[in-house]
Amino acid sequence: MPTKKSNARRFLENLTGGPVTLGRFLEAVRLGEELTQAAFADKLGLSRSHLNDIEKGRKAVSPERAVRFAEILGYSEARFVQLALQDLINRGGLKFQVDVKAA
Repeated sequence: MPTKKSNARRFLENLTGGPVTLGRFLEAVRLGEELTQAAFADKLGLSRSHLNDIEKGRKAVSPERAVRFAEILGYSEARFVQLALQDLINRGGLKFQVDVKAA
């Protein structure tokens, strides 16, 4: 059963042009902080081209790396892991929705 979208999620989807993915979320954070891709990539310990591939959905992020990004940026680790796992599920063409809870 689909859940009702929050206003924040709808806003983010409108801002980034589609469903919330980890790449789109990172892009929104970067734009909100008014950072270039090069500066944001440096903050995350990535190359600019690798960040660009993540933002555009060409590369996936492991759950472990998602946790590292969350720690660096000060966001929820569970949310970043959920987005990373959901991206992997979607890439596999599976019709599942990921729900992450801390152990």
